[in-house]
Amino acid sequence: MNALQPWHIIVLVLVVVLLFGAKRLPDAARSIGKSMKIFKAETKDLTGEQKAEAEAESADTRHIAAPAQTAHDKQVADLQRQLDELKRQQASSADQPQKNAS
Repeated sequence: MNALQPWHIIVLVLVVVLLFGAKRLPDAARSIGKSMKIFKAETKDLTGEQKAEAEAESADTRHIAAPAQTAHDKQVADLQRQLDELKRQQASSADQPQKNAS
């Protein structure tokens, strides 16, 4: 019942011709065709790039997984050491006003 009937298509075509005019329709169809061609080319390039990146990333992670984790651990240790130093400095600066007040 809700399917697109042939007379629906005819009415739709008539409305489009009335809105845009018969002279503009070939230009509009041409521009839509060019847009679709560009869109297809871009999506093909995009999927090709994603596949290449995924392959390169998987190859890189196989070889660099351990050093990257080691570098990450070293960075975390450095940050923890800096945090501890800041806490010590804060504690010593908090103690100094108390000593001066005494």
